[in-house]
Amino acid sequence: MQRTADWWREAIVYQVYPRSYADANGDGIGDIPGIRTRIPYLKELGVDAIWLSPHYPSPMLDAGYDVADYRNVWPTFGTLDDIENLITDVHAAGMRMLIDIVPNHTSWDHPWFREALAYPLDNDSSVPAKTRFAEGPWAKYHLLRGQDGGKSVPNNWDSVFGGPTWHEVMDHEGNPSGWWYLHIFDKSQPDLDWDNNEVRAEFRGHLRFWFDRGIDGFRIDVAHGLAKADGYPDCPVLEEGHATAQNPYWDQDGLHDVWREWRGVADEYEPARVFVAEAWVQPAERNARYLRADELHTGFNFPYLRAPWNATKMREIIDFTLAANKLEDAPTTWVLENHDVWRAATRYAPIVGRTEKTSTVSGDMDLGGEFDWKAERDLETGSARARSNFLSMLALPGTAYIYQGQELGLDEVFEIPSDMRQDPAFITTNGVRVGRDGCRVPIPWNNESDSLGFNSTGASWLPQPDSWKKLAVSVQDVDENSMLTLARNALHLRKTLAALGGITQDVAPLIWDNDSLDGVLSFVRPGRLGGSAIRCALNLGAHAVTLPYGGDVVLASDALAFSDGILNPNSSVWLTA
Repeated sequence: MQRTADWWREAIVYQVYPRSYADANGDGIGDIPGIRTRIPYLKELGVDAIWLSPHYPSPMLDAGYDVADYRNVWPTFGTLDDIENLITDVHAAGMRMLIDIVPNHTSWDHPWFREALAYPLDNDSSVPAKTRFAEGPWAKYHLLRGQDGGKSVPNNWDSVFGGPTWHEVMDHEGNPSGWWYLHIFDKSQPDLDWDNNEVRAEFRGHLRFWFDRGIDGFRIDVAHGLAKADGYPDCPVLEEGHATAQNPYWDQDGLHDVWREWRGVADEYEPARVFVAEAWVQPAERNARYLRADELHTGFNFPYLRAPWNATKMREIIDFTLAANKLEDAPTTWVLENHDVWRAATRYAPIVGRTEKTSTVSGDMDLGGEFDWKAERDLETGSARARSNFLSMLALPGTAYIYQGQELGLDEVFEIPSDMRQDPAFITTNGVRVGRDGCRVPIPWNNESDSLGFNSTGASWLPQPDSWKKLAVSVQDVDENSMLTLARNALHLRKTLAALGGITQDVAPLIWDNDSLDGVLSFVRPGRLGGSAIRCALNLGAHAVTLPYGGDVVLASDALAFSDGILNPNSSVWLTA
C-alpha cells in the first residue's frame, strides 16, 4: 500500500473534519457516506492517509471531543457499518486511515459519569466528603476533590475554554454536595483518573476494537494531559491573577507509562499500528520524550505552526525540533493548519495599517484567544505566504499533515452569527474569544449550488462566505495556477523525487545553505538512489532576492514567484541542486 514499511516517517496525512467535508443526506451536517464519495478526490490529491476527526456518539458540546461511547458512531454521521465501509474504501484507494481518540476526558453523557451522578449525593456534614467519595463510583473513573463543606474551588487551575477547571455537583435536592469534578476543558468534559487500572484497561480495549476493524492508527487528543500532579497544587500565578501555562495538569511524567502500554497494543498487530500525539509541549527535547522507541511514533510540531513570518525564528524552530527528535530517532511532524487554529491565509495576513511584529503570527493561536479578529487584513499577502510555506513544509524531512481546505487556500470565516456558533471557547467567554468555528466551515466543492457543493439541499450548519466561490474545487480544477493545482503537483513530486522521500527506505537529512540572504530560508535535501538533490528557498523578507545558485525549477509557489534567479517576497521555489 505504501512505499516503506514505516510509512508514517514521511507520509502526507489529510485531516477530514466530518461535520464539514461532505453531506450525503442533505441535513446540513457532513457525514461518513459523504466522505466516501470524496475518496477519488483524496486519491488524486496524492495523500498517503486520512485522519478522521471524532466520529463517536456525543452530545456535541465540543464538536465530538466530548465522547459518550468510544465504540460506535454518532448517528448523524452514520453507522458502524458506514465507517467500516469507509475504512475499506480508503484501503482500496491505496491510502491508510487514522481516527481520533480522546483519552483525557469523557462526555458527561458517558455511562461512567452518569453512574456517578446517580450515586446518592447526601450532604451530611457528619460524614467527611472524602469518605463518601471513596464509597462511590467517582473514585473509580473520574477525578474529584472533596472540600468537606468548603465552598471555593479546590485550586486556581484555569480551564482551556475559560473559567475554573472545577465544577461542583448539586445533590438531588439542588444543594451543594461538596463534590467537585475536574474538567480541563468544558464542564461537559470530566477528566478521567489515569491512575485507575480499570480506566487503562478500558482504553486498551477501545484501541483493539478499532484496530480489529482495520484502522491503521490513532491521533491522540491532548496527549500531554491525562496525568495530574499529586495533591493538585496551585499553578504559579502571574501578576494579573491568571495561572501560567506551566501548570500541574500538563506534561506530567506519569503519563508516559500509559503510552508504553498503548505502544504494546499497537505492536500486537501486523503491520504494527501507529500513533500521532497532539502534545503542546515545550521545549522540543521534552516533547521528543513522547516519541521514545517504546512510546508514540510521531507528534505534531506545534512550535512550527506557531512560528512567526520571520526567517530567523522559523529556522531556529526547524533546527531545534529536528535535533530533539533525532535523539529519539523519530521523524518530525510538520503542520500549518488544523481544526483548532485560524486558517494560515488569515494567520499570515498582515493587519492593514499596522506594523508587523516578528514575535508572533498574526492570528488566533489559542482557541480563539483575544486577538483583533475584527481588524482588516491583507489577505492577498496572507494567501501568498500560505502557498509558499505550504510548499516549503512539504520539502522538510518527516511527516506533514494537511487540514481539509488548506489545499484550496481557504481563509478564516469571521462572519458567523452568534446563534450559529458552537465552539465552547466562544460560548464560555460570552464572545470574548471568537473561537474556532471559522476554520470549521464546510468546504466549497463547486461555485454553483447554495451550499457550494457541500450537499444538494443548501443546508449548512455554518454559513459559507460568497468569497469562497472563487476557491471552489470545480474552479481550481481547471486553473493551472490555483492552490489546488500547486498542492497536487507538490504531493505527486514529493512521492517521485528520491530527495524528498519518494521510493526510498530512509529519510534524507536537511542541509542549510550558508549564504547570507536576508529573510530567506534555503536548504537542500540530498539526492538518493541516483536522483537529483532538491533545494528549497522561501523568501520571508520584504524584498526580492537574487539567489546565488542555479538549478532547474522543479516547482514554484506561483507563476511569478521565481524568474531569472530572483525570488520574490512571500514566495518559495524548489530547484535541482
